[in-house]
Amino acid sequence: MHGRRLSWRIGGIGLIACGVVAILRGSVLGIPIAGTVLSLLADALWAAAILVLAFGLHREGSVVARRPLGLAAAAIVALWPAVATVVNLLTTPIDSTAAGSDAWLSWVYISIVLPVLAGLIAAVQVGRAQVVPRPWNWAPLWVLAAQVALWVLPQLLGIAAPSTLLQMVGLLSALSTLGFLAGTLGLGILAVVLASRAGAGTVAVFSSSAPE
Repeated sequence: MHGRRLSWRIGGIGLIACGVVAILRGSVLGIPIAGTVLSLLADALWAAAILVLAFGLHREGSVVARRPLGLAAAAIVALWPAVATVVNLLTTPIDSTAAGSDAWLSWVYISIVLPVLAGLIAAVQVGRAQVVPRPWNWAPLWVLAAQVALWVLPQLLGIAAPSTLLQMVGLLSALSTLGFLAGTLGLGILAVVLASRAGAGTVAVFSSSAPE
Protein backbone atom coordinates (compact mmCIF):
# COMPACT_ATOMS: atom_id res chain seq x y z
CA MET A 1 0.00 0.00 0.00
CA HIS A 2 2.89 2.35 0.72
CA GLY A 3 4.20 1.89 -2.83
CA ARG A 4 0.79 2.71 -4.27
CA ARG A 5 0.43 5.79 -2.09
CA LEU A 6 3.88 7.11 -2.99
CA SER A 7 3.48 6.44 -6.71
CA TRP A 8 0.14 8.20 -6.90
CA ARG A 9 1.37 11.15 -4.86
CA ILE A 10 4.45 11.66 -7.03
CA GLY A 11 2.48 11.18 -10.24
CA GLY A 12 -0.24 13.54 -9.07
CA ILE A 13 2.24 16.24 -8.08
CA GLY A 14 3.88 15.88 -11.49
CA LEU A 15 0.55 16.41 -13.27
CA ILE A 16 -0.23 19.44 -11.10
CA ALA A 17 3.19 20.91 -11.83
CA CYS A 18 2.64 20.30 -15.55
CA GLY A 19 -0.62 22.24 -15.43
CA VAL A 20 0.99 25.13 -13.56
CA VAL A 21 3.89 25.33 -16.04
CA ALA A 22 1.42 25.31 -18.94
CA ILE A 23 -0.42 28.24 -17.38
CA LEU A 24 2.89 30.10 -17.05
CA ARG A 25 3.67 29.28 -20.68
CA GLY A 26 0.53 31.12 -21.70
CA SER A 27 1.85 34.30 -20.10
CA VAL A 28 5.08 34.35 -22.18
CA LEU A 29 3.64 33.77 -25.66
CA GLY A 30 5.54 36.79 -26.97
CA ILE A 31 8.89 35.40 -25.82
CA PRO A 32 9.79 32.42 -28.06
CA ILE A 33 12.73 31.12 -26.02
CA ALA A 34 10.82 31.23 -22.72
CA GLY A 35 7.83 29.58 -24.37
CA THR A 36 9.99 26.78 -25.77
CA VAL A 37 11.70 26.15 -22.44
CA LEU A 38 8.38 26.03 -20.59
CA SER A 39 6.87 23.76 -23.26
CA LEU A 40 9.72 21.27 -22.90
CA LEU A 41 9.50 21.48 -19.11
CA ALA A 42 5.76 20.83 -19.20
CA ASP A 43 6.32 17.88 -21.54
CA ALA A 44 8.99 16.45 -19.23
CA LEU A 45 6.74 16.79 -16.17
CA TRP A 46 3.84 15.19 -18.03
CA ALA A 47 5.96 12.27 -19.23
CA ALA A 48 7.43 11.63 -15.79
CA ALA A 49 4.03 11.80 -14.08
CA ILE A 50 2.28 9.46 -16.52
CA LEU A 51 5.12 6.94 -16.47
CA VAL A 52 5.19 6.89 -12.67
CA LEU A 53 1.44 6.35 -12.52
CA ALA A 54 1.53 3.68 -15.24
CA PHE A 55 4.53 1.67 -14.06
CA GLY A 56 4.39 2.56 -10.36
CA LEU A 57 7.42 2.79 -8.12
CA HIS A 58 6.32 -0.69 -7.06
CA ARG A 59 3.96 -3.05 -8.88
CA GLU A 60 1.03 -2.18 -6.62
CA GLY A 61 1.37 1.49 -7.60
CA SER A 62 0.65 0.85 -11.30
CA VAL A 63 -2.79 2.18 -12.23
CA VAL A 64 -2.89 -0.31 -15.12
CA ALA A 65 -1.65 -3.21 -12.99
CA ARG A 66 1.42 -3.30 -15.27
CA ARG A 67 -0.51 -4.98 -18.04
CA PRO A 68 1.53 -4.79 -21.28
CA LEU A 69 -1.20 -3.12 -23.34
CA GLY A 70 -1.83 -0.50 -20.68
CA LEU A 71 1.89 0.17 -20.24
CA ALA A 72 2.47 0.52 -23.99
CA ALA A 73 -0.46 2.90 -24.43
CA ALA A 74 0.54 4.92 -21.37
CA ALA A 75 4.11 5.22 -22.67
CA ILE A 76 2.81 6.73 -25.93
CA VAL A 77 0.56 9.10 -23.99
CA ALA A 78 3.49 10.11 -21.79
CA LEU A 79 6.10 10.68 -24.50
CA TRP A 80 4.02 11.95 -27.40
CA PRO A 81 3.79 15.63 -26.30
CA ALA A 82 7.60 15.84 -26.09
CA VAL A 83 7.95 14.20 -29.50
CA ALA A 84 5.39 16.60 -31.00
CA THR A 85 7.12 19.62 -29.45
CA VAL A 86 10.52 18.61 -30.82
CA VAL A 87 9.15 17.86 -34.30
CA ASN A 88 7.33 21.20 -34.39
CA LEU A 89 10.52 22.98 -33.35
CA LEU A 90 12.57 21.30 -36.07
CA THR A 91 10.08 21.53 -38.93
CA THR A 92 7.59 23.94 -40.45
CA PRO A 93 4.14 23.17 -41.85
CA ILE A 94 4.89 24.99 -45.08
CA ASP A 95 7.23 23.27 -47.51
CA SER A 96 8.02 24.28 -51.08
CA THR A 97 7.97 20.69 -52.35
CA ALA A 98 4.96 18.44 -52.78
CA ALA A 99 6.75 15.62 -50.98
CA GLY A 100 7.38 17.87 -48.01
CA SER A 101 3.75 18.97 -47.92
CA ASP A 102 2.57 15.35 -48.03
CA ALA A 103 4.97 14.41 -45.23
CA TRP A 104 3.72 17.25 -43.08
CA LEU A 105 0.09 16.35 -43.75
CA SER A 106 0.81 12.75 -42.74
CA TRP A 107 2.42 14.01 -39.54
CA VAL A 108 -0.63 16.15 -38.77
CA TYR A 109 -2.95 13.16 -39.14
CA ILE A 110 -0.72 10.95 -37.01
CA SER A 111 -0.44 13.63 -34.33
CA ILE A 112 -4.23 13.75 -34.11
CA VAL A 113 -5.10 10.06 -34.27
CA LEU A 114 -2.27 8.36 -32.37
CA PRO A 115 -2.49 10.32 -29.07
CA VAL A 116 -6.27 9.92 -28.94
CA LEU A 117 -6.12 6.19 -29.71
CA ALA A 118 -3.35 5.62 -27.16
CA GLY A 119 -5.20 7.74 -24.61
CA LEU A 120 -8.39 5.74 -25.15
CA ILE A 121 -6.60 2.43 -24.69
CA ALA A 122 -4.74 3.66 -21.60
CA ALA A 123 -7.90 5.12 -20.04
CA VAL A 124 -9.86 1.90 -20.62
CA GLN A 125 -7.01 -0.12 -19.14
CA VAL A 126 -7.03 2.06 -16.02
CA GLY A 127 -10.77 1.51 -15.71
CA ARG A 128 -10.61 -2.24 -16.25
CA ALA A 129 -7.61 -2.80 -13.96
CA GLN A 130 -9.68 -1.47 -11.02
CA VAL A 131 -6.56 -0.59 -9.06
CA VAL A 132 -7.94 2.93 -8.66
CA PRO A 133 -11.12 2.95 -6.53
CA ARG A 134 -14.47 3.24 -8.25
CA PRO A 135 -15.78 5.41 -9.81
CA TRP A 136 -12.49 7.29 -10.14
CA ASN A 137 -10.91 4.50 -12.17
CA TRP A 138 -12.90 5.92 -15.11
CA ALA A 139 -11.83 9.54 -14.54
CA PRO A 140 -9.15 9.44 -17.29
CA LEU A 141 -11.79 8.27 -19.76
CA TRP A 142 -14.14 11.07 -18.71
CA VAL A 143 -11.42 13.65 -19.23
CA LEU A 144 -10.44 12.20 -22.60
CA ALA A 145 -14.06 12.23 -23.78
CA ALA A 146 -14.41 15.87 -22.74
CA GLN A 147 -11.17 16.85 -24.48
CA VAL A 148 -12.18 15.10 -27.72
CA ALA A 149 -15.60 16.76 -27.61
CA LEU A 150 -14.00 20.17 -27.13
CA TRP A 151 -11.77 19.51 -30.14
CA VAL A 152 -14.55 18.19 -32.38
CA LEU A 153 -17.00 21.02 -31.61
CA PRO A 154 -14.96 23.80 -33.27
CA GLN A 155 -14.33 21.58 -36.31
CA LEU A 156 -18.07 21.02 -36.75
CA LEU A 157 -18.84 24.70 -36.20
CA GLY A 158 -16.18 25.66 -38.74
CA ILE A 159 -17.92 23.52 -41.35
CA ALA A 160 -21.55 24.27 -40.49
CA ALA A 161 -21.38 27.88 -39.31
CA PRO A 162 -18.03 29.64 -39.82
CA SER A 163 -19.39 33.00 -38.72
CA THR A 164 -20.62 31.53 -35.45
CA LEU A 165 -17.20 29.97 -34.89
CA LEU A 166 -15.54 33.37 -35.24
CA GLN A 167 -17.87 34.79 -32.61
CA MET A 168 -17.05 31.96 -30.17
CA VAL A 169 -13.26 31.94 -30.47
CA GLY A 170 -12.74 33.27 -26.95
CA LEU A 171 -15.20 30.82 -25.40
CA LEU A 172 -13.81 27.83 -27.27
CA SER A 173 -10.26 28.79 -26.30
CA ALA A 174 -11.31 28.98 -22.65
CA LEU A 175 -13.04 25.60 -22.87
CA SER A 176 -9.96 24.08 -24.52
CA THR A 177 -7.79 25.39 -21.69
CA LEU A 178 -10.26 24.00 -19.17
CA GLY A 179 -10.08 20.59 -20.85
CA PHE A 180 -6.29 20.63 -20.71
CA LEU A 181 -6.28 21.62 -17.04
CA ALA A 182 -8.76 18.83 -16.27
CA GLY A 183 -6.20 16.35 -17.63
CA THR A 184 -3.33 17.85 -15.65
CA LEU A 185 -4.42 19.76 -12.55
CA GLY A 186 -7.68 17.82 -12.25
CA LEU A 187 -6.28 14.32 -12.52
CA GLY A 188 -3.21 15.36 -10.52
CA ILE A 189 -5.29 16.59 -7.60
CA LEU A 190 -7.41 13.44 -7.80
CA ALA A 191 -4.30 11.24 -7.64
CA VAL A 192 -2.97 13.10 -4.60
CA VAL A 193 -6.34 12.90 -2.84
CA LEU A 194 -6.65 9.16 -3.54
CA ALA A 195 -3.10 8.65 -2.28
CA SER A 196 -4.04 10.42 0.94
CA ARG A 197 -7.18 8.31 1.32
CA ALA A 198 -5.15 5.16 0.86
CA GLY A 199 -2.76 6.36 3.53
CA ALA A 200 -5.63 7.10 5.89
CA GLY A 201 -6.57 3.44 5.97
CA THR A 202 -9.52 3.49 3.56
CA VAL A 203 -8.35 0.27 1.99
CA ALA A 204 -11.93 -0.88 1.43
CA VAL A 205 -12.44 1.57 -1.42
CA PHE A 206 -10.01 -0.43 -3.56
CA SER A 207 -11.98 -3.11 -5.39
CA SER A 208 -10.59 -6.64 -5.30
CA SER A 209 -13.06 -8.00 -7.83
CA ALA A 210 -11.96 -9.37 -11.18
CA PRO A 211 -11.62 -6.93 -14.11
CA GLU A 212 -14.71 -6.39 -16.15
